[in-house]
Amino acid sequence: MAKERIGILCGSFNPVHLGHIQLAVQALKSASLDRVLLIPDGISPHRDDLAPAEDRWRLLCVAACQEKEVIPCRMEIDRNETVSASQTLKDLKKAYPKAEFFYILGADAVMRLSHWPDLDALVRRCTFLVAPRVMQGQSGVGLNSRALVEEKKRLAALGARFQNLDMPLMDVSATQIRDALREERDTPLFSAPLREYCSAMGLYGMPLRLPQARQWIPKLFDALSVKRFSHTLAVAFTARNLAKNHRVDPYKAECAGLLHDCAKCMPLSEMQKICMAHDLTMDALALSSGNLLHSIVGSYLAASEYGIQDPDILRAISCHTTGKVGMTKLDMVVFLADKIEPTRAAYPTLNKVRMLSPLSLERALLLSLEGTEAHVRDGKNTLHPMTLQTISWLRTLPETRGMPAFSETET
Repeated sequence: MAKERIGILCGSFNPVHLGHIQLAVQALKSASLDRVLLIPDGISPHRDDLAPAEDRWRLLCVAACQEKEVIPCRMEIDRNETVSASQTLKDLKKAYPKAEFFYILGADAVMRLSHWPDLDALVRRCTFLVAPRVMQGQSGVGLNSRALVEEKKRLAALGARFQNLDMPLMDVSATQIRDALREERDTPLFSAPLREYCSAMGLYGMPLRLPQARQWIPKLFDALSVKRFSHTLAVAFTARNLAKNHRVDPYKAECAGLLHDCAKCMPLSEMQKICMAHDLTMDALALSSGNLLHSIVGSYLAASEYGIQDPDILRAISCHTTGKVGMTKLDMVVFLADKIEPTRAAYPTLNKVRMLSPLSLERALLLSLEGTEAHVRDGKNTLHPMTLQTISWLRTLPETRGMPAFSETET
């Protein structure tokens, strides 16, 4: 049986950014790896600016959650001590005795490799996958630079094995991301969920925007799947921005966005027990579907477990699945943020709803709900009556006057 080929990408990930994920994906392809483990430092002897390990871990999980073969690994965080690359590989060999290991690093790191501890053992335990790397303030270290070629020859004489990764230079670093966050500039290689996490938690020089987030976010991370947690962050990010665009309270929108799916990953039977114990609903259709019931239970949990007492926030959470006659603008913002957040998988009306949302909440909501109606009917399923009532109500509003029926629009 062929050995499993495992890549490892180690570092502080302070913070992780999409350049790290692109590097891991390129390594998977170029070196025909079976998986890449992302291993964040628990403690670094050379850094005093590290964000807390658990924050860096959650950010890493969010960043990697769309790539099945890119897998975060806690082994160095859980050791809670300084660990050499050689020791990490030794531990991995015990966990994966039949695997072959490939250590991913930038060309700049190769130039410092001779100073790494226990180098003799390290070079026996892995092959190095080398990526071109832009150095801050310099043109970069190319894979064919004379200095790199000479250094690789010297290290090869000690037993080191190298394989180049054929990929473009990536002009991004964690330092640049931290500077952009602190200065509140756009961060193209730092996704909306990652930015929301850092801004809500007040990391990397950003002001602490939501004091409750330091209690909420760890709890949400434990309660949700990583993909659902990432979606939740993206909804909060989108809701805040959409609220500001429509002069809705951005604080309420962000809170509702963070908590809107807090019950989503609960088993349906557990949701039903909560509903019966607290007389939340007698709606038979909602009680039979976790996709519907989680909004009702989520509103209850937002109050009972997360401390939300604002009725506006609780209402926005409770109606974010079916809609509701008389929805407020905050309700609409949260509903639409859930449907258009930037990590959403494509569906027929997504681009049009995204385009309409900054212009008219009512028109965007109507298009979204009518698209849902068409999808449910095509699948020969039952649409909740409250959604049909909401569509009819939206059709009576001045803002939607003259809007073509969904059947007359392209999807």
